[in-house]
Amino acid sequence: MTDEDLLVWCAEIARDLASQRAEQDVLDRVVELALQFLEGCDDGGVMLLDRKHGLHTAALTSERVRESDEAQVELREGPCFDAALGKVPWEEQVYRSEDLASETRWPAYAPRARELGFASMLGFQLFYTEEHFGALNLYSNTRNTFDLRSQRKGWVLASHAAVALNSARTEDQLRTAMETRQEIGQAMGRLMERYQLSSEMAFAALKRASQNTNVKLAEVARTVVRTGVLPGAEK
Repeated sequence: MTDEDLLVWCAEIARDLASQRAEQDVLDRVVELALQFLEGCDDGGVMLLDRKHGLHTAALTSERVRESDEAQVELREGPCFDAALGKVPWEEQVYRSEDLASETRWPAYAPRARELGFASMLGFQLFYTEEHFGALNLYSNTRNTFDLRSQRKGWVLASHAAVALNSARTEDQLRTAMETRQEIGQAMGRLMERYQLSSEMAFAALKRASQNTNVKLAEVARTVVRTGVLPGAEK
């Protein structure tokens, strides 16, 4: 691949990922693109670490990838596990195992990977927010598949993926905020009509119900919209 070809490919990848609006759509598309554009790549996946789900498989091209991730979590070692937890030095950002049969860095995981049919691996640290990071992991059924050209293309894909994921997450958050705001407004309207409250009193009632029931304000609002009843209040 010439420098000009790489620039064209970078532009295509950027446009493709930018067109994916939801975070999960970006994740799924990233692993699809890996199989499409990286020679010898037979499977791909993304392992993420976040507060809500912990360490988990967020995207995959086959169940072998999930089994590989689960094995690494169980054994607490492996390239994806190390990258997702930030154990790979930041200045490296890439790991490559050309032959899992002779791999010594992960003595417990490597045999499990070979049992799944994987012979070589290539992966990249994937950071896109302060609280969400992980690894893009690529697998081949043959040894010595991934070379420096593969590593170069994979790094470009991972970099564009991080940007697209951050954008999609921001859009998801804005969409959720708008939906929550609308639900709270609807709930206030129902309370104002039913109990003859002012808007300030209705909002205060929602907040008080949220605090008393230890339920998020948005969920309290959804309950009011759905049932017309304020949680914790007598019908």
